This record gives sequence, C-alpha cells and structure tokens, in this order.
Amino acid sequence: MNNRVKKRKKKKIHPFFILLFPLLLCYYESIFRISTTGGYFRLSTLCMLLFSVSYGAVIYLLASLFKNPKINYILTAVLMGGLALVYLVEYFVYRQFKVFYDISTVVGGAGDAVGGYTKEMFGLIFCWDGIFKIILFALPTVLYLILRKRLIPTARSDARRRCIAVGVLVICYVLSLLFINGNDIYKSVYKTEYNYHTAVGNFGLITGVRLDIKNLIIGDYGDGFEQLEDLETNPIPDPDPDPDPDPDPDPNPDPDPDPDPDPDPEQPKVYLNNEMALNLTEKASGRIKDLNAYVRSLTPSKQNEYTGIFKGKNLIMITAEAFTAEVIDPVLTPTLYRLATKGINFTDYYQPTSASTTGGEYQNIFGMMPTAGGMSFKNTSDNLNYFTMGSQLNRLGYYGKAFHNNSYTYYSRHKTHNNLGYSDGFMGYGNGIEKYVKNNWPQSDLEMIKGTLPTYIDKQPFNVYYMTVSGHSGYTRSGNGMTKKNWSRVAELNYSDAVKGYLAANLELESAMAHLVSELENKGIADDTVICISTDHFPYGLDENGKLGNMPYLSELYGYKVNNYFERDHSRLILWCGSLEDSEPIVVDTPTFSLDILPTLSNLFGTEFDSRLMPGRDVFSDADALVFNMNYDWKTEYGTYYASSGKFVPADETVEIPDGYVSRMKTIVRNKIRYCEWTLENDYFRYLFG
Repeated sequence: MNNRVKKRKKKKIHPFFILLFPLLLCYYESIFRISTTGGYFRLSTLCMLLFSVSYGAVIYLLASLFKNPKINYILTAVLMGGLALVYLVEYFVYRQFKVFYDISTVVGGAGDAVGGYTKEMFGLIFCWDGIFKIILFALPTVLYLILRKRLIPTARSDARRRCIAVGVLVICYVLSLLFINGNDIYKSVYKTEYNYHTAVGNFGLITGVRLDIKNLIIGDYGDGFEQLEDLETNPIPDPDPDPDPDPDPDPNPDPDPDPDPDPDPEQPKVYLNNEMALNLTEKASGRIKDLNAYVRSLTPSKQNEYTGIFKGKNLIMITAEAFTAEVIDPVLTPTLYRLATKGINFTDYYQPTSASTTGGEYQNIFGMMPTAGGMSFKNTSDNLNYFTMGSQLNRLGYYGKAFHNNSYTYYSRHKTHNNLGYSDGFMGYGNGIEKYVKNNWPQSDLEMIKGTLPTYIDKQPFNVYYMTVSGHSGYTRSGNGMTKKNWSRVAELNYSDAVKGYLAANLELESAMAHLVSELENKGIADDTVICISTDHFPYGLDENGKLGNMPYLSELYGYKVNNYFERDHSRLILWCGSLEDSEPIVVDTPTFSLDILPTLSNLFGTEFDSRLMPGRDVFSDADALVFNMNYDWKTEYGTYYASSGKFVPADETVEIPDGYVSRMKTIVRNKIRYCEWTLENDYFRYLFG
C-alpha cells in the first residue's frame, strides 16, 4: 500500500489582487466626480484619490480574510458589486435632484422616490446616458467574474502582504489628513463647516458617507457654539452713505429768523424688543444648556413701524413647486406680476436648495435650515412646532388647514403636516382633495384652489397653507399634463421647448392665483387677506446636468450663465395684501431668503415671538441682512462669501470692510447652522414652551 502523502499545491494570491480595490475605488470615484460635479483636475482630487487607496486597502484586507478561496471570491464579488450599486444610486439621485443625498435621506426617502418618481427614475436609468453609466460602474465586477481564475485568485493573503496593505492604508490616510489640515478651505469642509454635499464633491463619495456616519453617531456639526468677539463694538459702515453731501458746509449758519416760540416736536416712538420671557437657565444639561447659552448671547431685534400691520388679517401661505422670479411677467402672468409688484417687493431674494422639495418647504415653514437633509421635515412629526404660522395664529383663534394636491402620504405629510398647528389638520390626495382635483400628473393648482377655497373663505380669520405641484419637473407635453394644457400660451415665446414647457407648467399657478384674488375681491375680503408665496427650490428639472456653469436651460431662463449657488438659487418672494395696493410699493432691496419669511410674517401679524429663536430676521427690523446656505456660502449688504474658494467679494469696492468682518460672519453662519441642527434634534421648543 502506497502511504505517500500527496502534497496539495498551495494556491498563491496574485500580486495584482492587493491593488484591486485601491484601483477600483479610484476608478469609481473618478467616474462619479466627472459624471456629477465635474472639475476633476483640482487640488481636492489628490485628497480623494489618497482616501480611495486607503479605503481600498481596508477592503482588500476584508476580501482576503478567509482561508477558503471560494468565500473570498464571493465576498470580493459582493463588495465590488455593492460599491458599484452605492455609486449608481447616488449618481441617479444627483441627476434627478441636483444634490447629493445623505444616508438618512436615501434610506428614509427610498419609498417616496420609488412611489413618486418612478417615471422620472426610469427615464434617467433607461436612457443612453443612464445605461452607459451602469456599464461603466458594473464593468469591473463583470471582468472580475470572468477573469478571476486566471488573474486574481482569491486565496488568503500572507502576513507580508497584509502588513503592506496596513502600511499603505495608514500612509495614504495620514497624507490625506495632512493635505486637508494644510488647506484652510478643505479643513473647514472636513470639520467645522461639514456638509454632506460639499464633502462628497471635494473628498469623494466614500469619504462623504464615512463623515456622515460619524456625524450621525456623534450627532453634531462641531464641538459647540463659537464665541464672537467685538461684534457689537465694531459696527460696519453704511454701505450706501449719502452720495452727495454738502462739500463746504457753513460753520456758522444763521439762526432761524422766526423760530417757533413754542415747539412741540413729535416724540420718536420707542420700539420694544421681539423677546419673550424664556427659561434659559444655566442649570440645564447637555445640548439644552448649550442652546440656552447661545440664545442668551444674542441681541433680539426690535419691533418697527410695520409691526402688526396685518394683525387680524387672513393668511394664505403657499410653497410653489419649482417657482422662480423669471415666471413673473406683466403679460404672461399678470396676477403674479400684480402680487409681486403691488405689495412688498423683494428684489434680492434667495431659496437655498439643500434637500429638494421637502427641504425648501421646511425652510419656508420652520424658518430653519434642513440640517438632517430630507429627513428634517419628517423629524418634526413628534416635535413641538411652536412658531409655525399654523401654531402662532391657531393660538389667536384662527381657523387653519394645510392642503397639497399630490399624495397626502408622500414625504410622510400625513404625519408632519398634521403637526404644523393648523386647527383642521391637513388634506392631500387620498384623504379628501381628490374630490376637487383630477388624478393627472402633475395635478392642477387651479383645481385645488377652486375646490378648497369655499371650505374656508367664510371661516374668518383663516390661516391656510398650500404646497403646490403643477410646476413639477418633466416639462414635456407628453410627460407633464400642465405643460400640455397651457402650451398654446407659450408656443410663440422665444425660448427653447424645455423652457417653454417649464413656463407652461407654471401658468397653472398663475391661473390659480387669478381665481383666488378674484374670489377674495368678490367676497370683499382682499384687503383683509395676505398672500405669501415662496418656491421650494430652483427649477432643477430643466437640465439633466447639475454642474454649475453647465446648466444651459436654467441659464436661458435666467438670462445669464449660472456659475454659483447664489446665481442658481435666486428667486422672488411674493408678500401681498389688498390693503397695500393704494400705497407706494414697499421695497426690500437687502439680501433676504426663505428663513426670513417666518420672523417677517410674525412681525407683520403682531404675534408674540422671540427673534433670538429664529435664525432668519424680520426684514423690517434693525437686524443685519444675512443669507446663507448649507454649503456655508453667505451674503450680506457688504458682499458675498464663497466657501468653495474662501473668497469674499465686496458688493462695493469703495466701502472699507473692517478687519475680522469675514471671520466673524463665518462664525455667525456656523453658529446658526448648528442652532438649526440642535433645535431639531433636541425638540428645543418643547423644552422652552412645553
């Protein structure tokens, strides 16, 4: 009997296998960046590639962990395919919404996307570009499955190779951090001014996901609120001083030859602070203690000549889907033009786009930035929403209701909008509004206004909210019922079909407003009714590409090339009341944005509010103008700061900006964003008012 033992040949790992995942991630990140934000040849790309190599080393260690080659083979294929799927999901999200969605938004909004954007998503996927991107991301996995036996055996790696992988991991990761900490802009994005969209755009998708997971666990955007120094003692000079002062005033003017022997000058009115008696005790703990200290440090704004001018009047508040200033035209949209020009004119207004429709709606209603992305609004469903206009006017005895002409469960509105303070809750398609609105896509704003107006017009004072849908993207006659319905009204305009389709869809809002104003006038209550209209986001559905500088249809609509977020997100706030039409228009030409809506309405309606609790400002108060977005860009009367470049561009080169101004404003913006985050996470108003 032959007792010789046959030696089994040990299957060695192929030398290329150690490079597989580092090269794979560099490939995925490169394709992803080129396909989304562009700008591949910039400094942050080096950081992105170094991070990719370090992550690839980690995945290599996982993929070669087991002694059984079959297990490693399956694990490798799953990891490769799973990574490709992650990139593809985020790519198609960006194509649809022109913003990267963080983990909680993707997970929490998956059902909404499948249910509400099925047609759009299918259109994005099953087109030449979508199929091509699927092939690009799937190709490495397919090649691995075909060639792995010849080129990439998946046996367990030896200790030497694993040590090499660990060394590469550490070196590349440390080099990335050194690179980031040596650059003030990237250091801010990575740490104190973290934002998922900006992090992905600079450091790559996997780094953005890693930072997002870290922030979900830690639960904040930084260590706490930052202290401001000398903000009040160094006032900024008037950016618009008297342009024509007397060059040679008489040092000894003659006295009044006939002075009034008994002058009775009108005493100037003393305005009170918009401040409430709050329990801002230092005895609180954790984040509540930090929030209390931050609010105590703020100076409240004052009441003013416009305080209470709408007291007791009705309010109709509207978030208009994809609306923008360029829709307003004296011929094409005469009612919207009337509302925009014969009320309060906002000539420098912005709606930062942070989380698609639900993010813009959140900004309009809560006066807060959506720091939890698309989950921000959903996270309010159990909070005490004390300062929404629904809650404020409900406390004054108003009848209130919210309406939407699309699915009442979409974005969980059946939960969130029933918690906005409106006395009669919320109605959408599926719980009542289908009685008035046909099941077209998108549904008609005119039908919604026509059907619902009789339900509240005799319940004065009333306070209602509308989220419209007629202006939704998909601006083709075959894919958009409102574009098809109103096409004849735009067919002869000198625009491309895409822009004409967008304008046609928004003409349904014009028709709705024409009917609304007419009915208010017929009822004799136009002078007692306020209409407030703001958009939810810029018309992102006009262009397939979301790259700044490469949005041809949006640039055509705007009349200029869109190169930055402020140019992209400019819009128009409409704030009208029939009682204002007989007076000269009130012009607000300082920078304003959606977070200013809530404090401004609170002031105009004379409600009790604390301006320190609102990151926006009452535009008629003494508070300084400030517009900012989740990318940490900001704009004031004195100039604009672009966080991506770290540059401050003065609005007027002749005005001297004091030393430290830009630094102080950056700190203010970081504090305001942190306040928005912690207020939402900690249900802060329940602590103050519950």
